[in-house]
Amino acid sequence: MDLDAIYFDLDGTLTDPKPGITRSIQYALQRLDHPTIPSEDELTWCIGPPLRSSFVKMLGDHTADRAVTLYRERFSDVGLYENRVYDGISEVLTTLRASGHRLFVATSKAHVYADRIIDHFGLRDHFEHVFGAELDGTRADKSHLLAHALKQAAVDPSKTLMIGDRSHDMVGAKNNGMQRIGVLYGYGSRDELLESGAQHVCATPPAILACVS
Repeated sequence: MDLDAIYFDLDGTLTDPKPGITRSIQYALQRLDHPTIPSEDELTWCIGPPLRSSFVKMLGDHTADRAVTLYRERFSDVGLYENRVYDGISEVLTTLRASGHRLFVATSKAHVYADRIIDHFGLRDHFEHVFGAELDGTRADKSHLLAHALKQAAVDPSKTLMIGDRSHDMVGAKNNGMQRIGVLYGYGSRDELLESGAQHVCATPPAILACVS
């Protein structure tokens, strides 16, 4: 690939955030006295898409904002760190930086949380910048976020790559004229990724290097 810059999704691509996200959703539902509390496994579909949109699907538009506020009560102090870096990611990032690529994070998660996660796991030195949504939901849509991130980095979209694990990563990249790799070790399926525009799919972090080279 002829690339100047590579953008990585965070949840399901760099780190596995399942415990923190799903438990914080359960907390919000419990605080709202929701009649049924899904298990952690039943909530994995919420990992990746903008948080508010997931609550809209579960609770309706009128309750979604309150649910987001309750979610953040737990996530900001506890759930944020119920997370781990996928095996092999640090080595992939080190190799890509050494080969001259500019690396960025582009996540629908609020950047105030994304920055803390990147710092907590010692990944900051790999990335020029972490792009994320605002707490009010601005740029939670991946197409809008990537348009902003490309403009801020002053790169040619045709020479950039988006790496992510869900359909909105691929759709956002395609809408901005970026190249696209879907990863299968996160929370999206092969069919989801290919149908939404992935040009390659990688089963493991090291496989990313083979695609990029």
